[in-house]
Amino acid sequence: MKETKKTTAPAASLFTKDNYMWMIAGIIVMAIGIILMAGGKSNDPNVFKNTEVYSTRRITIAPILILLGLGIEVYAIFKKPKVS
Repeated sequence: MKETKKTTAPAASLFTKDNYMWMIAGIIVMAIGIILMAGGKSNDPNVFKNTEVYSTRRITIAPILILLGLGIEVYAIFKKPKVS
């Protein structure tokens, strides 16, 4: 019996440089959203500042940025490489 060896091409990378750039952009957008959501601590624990805790920045803008960052991540994962 003759033994045959199968030659396989080296595995191509799953993602390209473009995919990684989109992933980094998504991480940065999510980090900005998390930073905007942080804070709201009062110096006096007996005082509750309603306008600081429930501000538009924390309730609306930060979650939108986090969801936008997640959307960018999904796009980066599913983006097909350009065929040259």
